[in-house]
Amino acid sequence: MNRSLQMVDLRSQYLKIKPEVDEAIQRVIDESSFINGPAVEVFATNLAEYLGAKYVIPCANGTDALQIALMALGLQPGDEVIVPCFTYVATAEVIALLQLKPVLTDVDPKTFNITAELIEKVITSKTRAIVPVHLFGQSADIEPIMALAKKYNLYVVEDTAQAIGADYSFSTGEVRKCGTIGHIGTTSFFPSKNLGCYGDGGALVTDDADFAGKIKMIANHGQSRKYYHEVIGVNSRLDTIQAAILNVKLRELDKYAASRSDVAAFYDTQLGGIDWLEIPEREKKSTHVFHQYTLKLKQQTDRNQLKNYLESKGIPSMVYYPVPLHLQEAFKTPAKGVGDYPITESLCTRVLSLPIHTEMGEEEKEYITSSIKSFK
Repeated sequence: MNRSLQMVDLRSQYLKIKPEVDEAIQRVIDESSFINGPAVEVFATNLAEYLGAKYVIPCANGTDALQIALMALGLQPGDEVIVPCFTYVATAEVIALLQLKPVLTDVDPKTFNITAELIEKVITSKTRAIVPVHLFGQSADIEPIMALAKKYNLYVVEDTAQAIGADYSFSTGEVRKCGTIGHIGTTSFFPSKNLGCYGDGGALVTDDADFAGKIKMIANHGQSRKYYHEVIGVNSRLDTIQAAILNVKLRELDKYAASRSDVAAFYDTQLGGIDWLEIPEREKKSTHVFHQYTLKLKQQTDRNQLKNYLESKGIPSMVYYPVPLHLQEAFKTPAKGVGDYPITESLCTRVLSLPIHTEMGEEEKEYITSSIKSFK
């Protein structure tokens, strides 16, 4: 290999858009409008147009976006919010922080996403909201989830941190972007995300004017005008410099998705015939923007052995996620233990994500796949 392999090559990506990014950053510095500068509003408008949404409210990070969304719903302590067990901790963390009760459910073993059928099994009289996580780059099957929410009068907050730009097709033929279908959508602009800035950042998306107004207030210390605080809020804003960078990268987002899809297609072709692993399953109603390309190893394969083997070849890999939420120390309860979420528990021992990014060349893809083929 001529260069070291990385899970995500942010430097090479930056070098391709360096003049535009540098100019955008310099403009913010020249204007010296570092907080809530013009670039923030421009980015919110541009992202809303890209998503086909009425309102986008930027904030400081994806976790804040989830917390602010739940605060905007007006939920009360003890209210239940359904989340997948197979997800990053932030999804459940904000629920617990607000003194709400995270109610976990297992996931589909093929797409790794939450389903309406699994959700309905855990709905109670205290359930108030559902947080579908569009994991690894494709939408959960959201149409039946929205139907379920309507049936039980529940809110839906989409966690789109890993799937921004993905399209979901309804049975009617309508196509909408992930994050614009529920009552509120949330996303993260963490640097390694498909639309990532060069620090922290996040946003909320909604078509509801009332929710948009509440979200704006909550994110700004609970005030709609300076020094007049109508609700308890937080301090969560997107830096102007990060907004300026995101304005540049948003123009590249579909191109980035196409590049990742090309890598995924190569992986599929080269790895699809290996009998000891399964390539990623596609949700039939969603496009896949491949935040991660995640293999599922069959039971007879030792994941640690494969991971160590790849590392010896200079190939990085990651486990998303090694511990289910219900077995995390922070979320353990006497009522739930080993065996209660069998699909999630199995996935946590069998998944392995390969490098996938916008700058991967043929030599890198060939080296990775040929190394995996020679593992056994």
